[in-house]
Amino acid sequence: MVGGGIIAFLVAVALLSLVWTPLPPAKMQIVHKLQPPLAFGVLGTDQFGRDILSMLMVGCWNSLSIAIAAVSMGGMLGSVAGVAAAAVRGPFEALLMRACDVVFALPPILSAMMLGAFLGPGRLTAIIAIASFMIPVFARVTLATALQAWSRDYVLAARAIGNSRFTISVRHVLPNIMSQIIVQVTIQLGLAVLTEAGLSFLGLGIAPPAPTWGRMLADAQTYLAVAPWLAILPGLAIALCVFGFNMLGDGLRDMLDPREANRR
Repeated sequence: MVGGGIIAFLVAVALLSLVWTPLPPAKMQIVHKLQPPLAFGVLGTDQFGRDILSMLMVGCWNSLSIAIAAVSMGGMLGSVAGVAAAAVRGPFEALLMRACDVVFALPPILSAMMLGAFLGPGRLTAIIAIASFMIPVFARVTLATALQAWSRDYVLAARAIGNSRFTISVRHVLPNIMSQIIVQVTIQLGLAVLTEAGLSFLGLGIAPPAPTWGRMLADAQTYLAVAPWLAILPGLAIALCVFGFNMLGDGLRDMLDPREANRR
């Protein structure tokens, strides 16, 4: 409930930023630059006089939208591949696992740098880079849980009455492993937010002047001694978002896992 409350609050802030912010996030007021919190605006201003609260609100939308899009893409493709591998087995399963090993050998940041060389920095680059790392994660989790489902009695009964592997996968296997996939989605959303912040910090995220939490951290490096709030505030936002998703994922795992329920 704590994790769900944090994420609900951040989603509300992100949606609110689409229709209202205290000031336009790109509006520069040099005369009010580097104002501390409450001196000008609730959370102060940056080196260009832009309102920090407005930038954090818009940055919340940018971070969450990229993370949700990337995890949705990676989760869908990875889950389909994992369920298919569990149904087909043989060379396809081995090939999928070797492909996952290759992707895991390349860190997401390095993959994004290579994609940025071809696609250029931007929202699409960040989404593809994060999704490409999520696909093998979901593929392995889904494959492991789907293989367990294929050994259950209800699957054996479905095979005995002549259902095809495709029908069994869609009607019996996938619904019974959906809870594990949902838990994995919430956990990977936190990792996606953190990865997006790292990409923006390196200049591979959304192009300026659109604010992102990662680029706010990068811009704050020069002013740590005179304006530490420029780094503290976006850092706290990233930490709160990742903490919320991790808490939500842990709570859902405890709620949906029968083994955890038996322990309680």
